[in-house]
Formats: sequence, structure tokens, C-alpha cells
Amino acid sequence: MQSKATTVKQYLAELPADRREALEAVRKVILENLDSDYEEGIQYGMIGYFVPHSVYPDGYHCDPKQPLPFASIASQKNHMAIYLFCIYCDPNSVEWFQEQWAKERDKGNAGRLDMGKSCVRFKKLEDVPLGLIDRTIKRMPAKKFIRFYESSFGADRPKPSAKKSAKKKSATKKASKKKVAKKTGKRSPTKKPVAKKPTRKKVAKRSSA
Repeated sequence: MQSKATTVKQYLAELPADRREALEAVRKVILENLDSDYEEGIQYGMIGYFVPHSVYPDGYHCDPKQPLPFASIASQKNHMAIYLFCIYCDPNSVEWFQEQWAKERDKGNAGRLDMGKSCVRFKKLEDVPLGLIDRTIKRMPAKKFIRFYESSFGADRPKPSAKKSAKKKSATKKASKKKVAKKTGKRSPTKKPVAKKPTRKKVAKRSSA
């Protein structure tokens, strides 16, 4: 559920009191541990924390106009959520996070972990181990996050325009090969000649012999 709010203050003001209180508590922990290269703002209709274009000009590969997402918090229809793109980029971080959550739950500091690929869903603040959110944000400064992001999603991979031109070149090559084959009368090496089936007359001659 994306909000139409344009500022963090407006986003929080629109929430019911209990949800506002919960998200403000999570927000406080994030801001206290956020590397100075990140910025806070509204992104994808949520309260987002991202690497601005001034730090990472390439932006987000899905939409380069967007700054690179790091984390976000949101009030959804049936739950609240913390989106941790910062650990989604690194499978070891996901494993570490799940292990740490289990330890916090054993201590009575957390509820059951309800987690998607990077989204942690919760219904009340008591279910969230804020100490773990603290450590998760703190352990991923912007430069480290960018390295993980580039290694996972491919800073070296060709841009969409480059991919299109590569496909175009490949199609042109194939077309030119076909033209050459027609001119020279050569068959395409990939197509094997199909053996002709003997006619009925030929079969009859063979059987009489």
C-alpha cells in the first residue's frame, strides 16, 4: 500500500496512533545507526533510506532515476514492514540476520520471524528486536553496501540499450549468413539433409527381385 505523502512527516501524520508510534521507534533506531552517506525520504510510497545520486550516480538498476534503495519502513494494509534491501544483496547477511533473530526470540525479545526476501513483517512493535535492527543498519555503511549491490546485481552487466544493440547485431549476422548461403547454394550447416522415402514403384521392384 503506497502512500501519496511527499514527506516523512506527512507519512507519519497520516497513520493511526499505534502504527505511528511503532514506525517512529523503528525509524529512530535506523537514523541513529545510518551511515552519513545515506539519505532519508519518501521512496516508492514508503519511508525510504537510500544512497543518493550524489554518492552513487548510477542509481537503482531497475530504475536509474531512483536513488539506490537501502532500507525502508511502511504501514501496509494488514501489517507493518521493514524492507532490508541491504541484506537481500548478500546471502550471508540474510543467514546472519535469521540466526540473530532466532537468538533474540529465545531471549524473549522478539516474536516469530515473518520474512520474505527482504521484507520483515510485524503487527506490533514488541515482535521486533530493535537491537538487531540497530546492528543490521550499522554493519552496512554505504561503500560496503554499494560493493555488495554491484557484485550481486552486476555493475559490469551491459545496460538495457547495450543488450538491445547486441541482439540487433546477432540478428543481422544471422540474416547475412542466410543470404550468403543462398547465393553460394550451400546448405546451412545446422540443417541435415532429410533422406527421401522410397516410392511405391521402387518398393515393388525390390520385393519382386
